[in-house]
Amino acid sequence: MNMTMGQRIAMLRKGKGMTQEQLADAMGVSAQAVSKWENDVSCPDIALLPQLAKTLGVTVDTLLTGADEPETRVLPKEQLKPAEQRIMRIVVNSSDGDKVRVNLPLGMISAFMEAGIGMDAIQLGNAGDAMKKIDFAKVFALADQGLIGKLVEVESSDGDTVEIFVE
Repeated sequence: MNMTMGQRIAMLRKGKGMTQEQLADAMGVSAQAVSKWENDVSCPDIALLPQLAKTLGVTVDTLLTGADEPETRVLPKEQLKPAEQRIMRIVVNSSDGDKVRVNLPLGMISAFMEAGIGMDAIQLGNAGDAMKKIDFAKVFALADQGLIGKLVEVESSDGDTVEIFVE
């Protein structure tokens, strides 16, 4: 998931346990300026980027592009979209050359699970063999707790790969 610079600033600030006011004081700007950065109304002055990156404990490159963002992270509940707006993306590549891409809203997966329908109901052909040992109830529970990004990466002995992302 690509974040805007404002979203990165907010995430990094919160990760440091700082308020907007505290970051503003550290940067010599107003709390309103920090709020505008985080809401992507404006960007920090280019001359402030090195100090902002240092204050937030990242490189300027990470601040600007998110280049060092982890593949997986936990979002606080207040930053999570509702389950109906989040997507579980399943990417399967079989050793025979099959490529399967499935995008499902988390709300639909929840309904499947409540109805007793397992994820094996999704027909993935030979490529689906790599998915048999994945506990989708646990994957869904992690996503429900705020984990986003790449949650699962599996490669079977015959070369099939499965990756599961929540966005």
